[in-house]
Amino acid sequence: MSTRPEPLYPLFSDLRSLSGIGPKLAALFPALNVHYPKDLLFTLPQSGIERRSVATVRDVATAEIICVEIEVMRHVPSRVKSRPYRVVVQDSELSFELVFFHARGDYLERILPVGARRIVSGKVEYFDNLVQIAHPDYILPVSEKETMKSFEPIYPLTAGVTQKTMQKAVRSALERVPDLPEWIDKAQKSQAEWPDWKNALALAHDPNSWSDLGTENRARQRLAYDEFFAHQMTLSLARLNLRRAKGHVNQGNNALRSKILEGLSFKPTGAQMRSVQDIEADMAAPHRMNRLLQGDVGSGKTLVAFLALLIAVESGGQGVLMAPTEILARQHMESLDALAVAAGVRLELLTGRDTGATRRVKLEALASGQVDILLGTHAVFQKDVEFADLRLAVVDEQHRFGVRQRLELGRKGGAVDVLVMTATPIPRSLALSHYGDMDVSILDEKPAGRKPITTAIVPSERLEHVIENLQKAVQDGRQAYWVCPLVEESEVLDYTSAEDRFKSLRAVLEEGVVELVHGQMPPAEKDAAMAKFERGECKVLVATTVIEVGVNVPNATIMIIERAEIFGLAQLHQLRGRVGRGEAASTCLLLYQAPLSKSGQRRLEIMRETEDGFKIAETDLEMRGAGDLIGTAQSGLPLFRIANVETMASLMAKAQSDARALLTRDPELTTERGRAVRTLLWLMEQEKAIRLISVG
Repeated sequence: MSTRPEPLYPLFSDLRSLSGIGPKLAALFPALNVHYPKDLLFTLPQSGIERRSVATVRDVATAEIICVEIEVMRHVPSRVKSRPYRVVVQDSELSFELVFFHARGDYLERILPVGARRIVSGKVEYFDNLVQIAHPDYILPVSEKETMKSFEPIYPLTAGVTQKTMQKAVRSALERVPDLPEWIDKAQKSQAEWPDWKNALALAHDPNSWSDLGTENRARQRLAYDEFFAHQMTLSLARLNLRRAKGHVNQGNNALRSKILEGLSFKPTGAQMRSVQDIEADMAAPHRMNRLLQGDVGSGKTLVAFLALLIAVESGGQGVLMAPTEILARQHMESLDALAVAAGVRLELLTGRDTGATRRVKLEALASGQVDILLGTHAVFQKDVEFADLRLAVVDEQHRFGVRQRLELGRKGGAVDVLVMTATPIPRSLALSHYGDMDVSILDEKPAGRKPITTAIVPSERLEHVIENLQKAVQDGRQAYWVCPLVEESEVLDYTSAEDRFKSLRAVLEEGVVELVHGQMPPAEKDAAMAKFERGECKVLVATTVIEVGVNVPNATIMIIERAEIFGLAQLHQLRGRVGRGEAASTCLLLYQAPLSKSGQRRLEIMRETEDGFKIAETDLEMRGAGDLIGTAQSGLPLFRIANVETMASLMAKAQSDARALLTRDPELTTERGRAVRTLLWLMEQEKAIRLISVG
């Protein structure tokens, strides 16, 4: 099926074909992300108005929306333009006024003739102790009372589009809804007690109470599941296609890995070894690996990655590990160098700083196969970087790389296995929506000996006390990070800059004790300062968040984060993870400036309560939303109109397992249900998925 199914044509027609929408109005709807009638179907009411039916407005609370039967007593036109036109009416007990600004008297006399009985609905207000309803929402003959709903849906709007226009357009779109074959598994639909698709749309647009607007509502749940299922079908088809693509069968003989494991001074965690086994099984399969290795701060991802790279070398090929920054790439070089020597493999580092003859020598060694494992930054994307036989590409800190770059790296070898690593714990729902095409390994255990970090929340008034304690700690031979949010003083923001904090600490502590690192420094200066700190020659490193990822100094036991309330949870968690890497007990001080906002207080409290990165990530998602958490521009997150990634993780998981199970049984989507799923993919504009289906 390479063209859109005919029953869907009316849902993809011009908006101007809908009742009440002309060219001018049609031009306004794209601001609501509405381009076709089907987009209106998926734009559900976001709120509602409850209209209480009363016999009299006496004792009705101010601002309450009511519906009441009245008799029109008299009209009181305004003699002054700025004054309103008033219509005096009588209900069963009380006389009150309907008020109209900029009104046309002839129109009001026509719809509210004196002596007539009408149903009016609107918000009750009190003015000079008199009851009035300004501009009633409804004025109807008594015979039409039943046409007015006691609960009215309220839709999202944009400038120029009113509720009445929106409601009329939605009704018109609903009239076009065809009967479509069912794409949800029958047993699942029955167990969840979900309505059919057409019925679900009708119910979702016709709520009778506030509870009908909630995520527990069965019609809304079904429609949310449709979105998740279509998205997961696309990711599962991409995964299936990748698995069909021929990959190298990389079977290691364990010769190199056993040397490393025997020489370690510690025992790897169960989670590390399970992850290595997952990777080994993927690499030995005849299709390409596409795996995400998710680990909390300090869970030992680097060792897992290195063992994976050794599988590539054991099977006669090469590996590459790419880091997002030069600092991190160099750090990987330092931490892996001894392991590479122990295993007897050649490790090289390639960054943007390599030029001329140095670069040429490295590239020649890489192209001839003399280099077994290459470490680098995005410099490894460049066209002149050629491998003799690249088998595995490891991408560190995936959230810093777009999906496009991930694919670019994969193209460096004919059928390269890809392992993506992130130290930012990703909530389950986001992992499913963002990395649903990948298999996932999770490092959820900390290596033996890692001590808990004591976290304290300290007001900035106690700054002098903090500095005194820091002096004592430095005299005892301890090392500390001091993180500031800005590099230079800002006129607008009062955050103490890293430059200023560096000067003030240098004045208090001895000469040479304090170093400064920030992203605007020349790379050589930055590396020199970092190297001094790593060697223990300086005791306090004042830095911006440039140290957030990957810096490893076991002797550093104190982390001070200034103006902690303005940092995000993920950042605070990453920064705290820079300490607690050695034998000594570690402390993290979160310095804040009062008064704290509610969200600022909640962030700091969750940091004090837990070190569990996954729990912190879930709270972060809850507080900030999915787009903010990944960064919307980079995220490639699908736009769900009804489904909510934050609150419907279990529904997303169900959709993923269902999509994968269906493709196992019906990879070409040719069964009755398979064909129905194709229709769903067209409906949800998942053209990418349709292209991936190999037949039809």
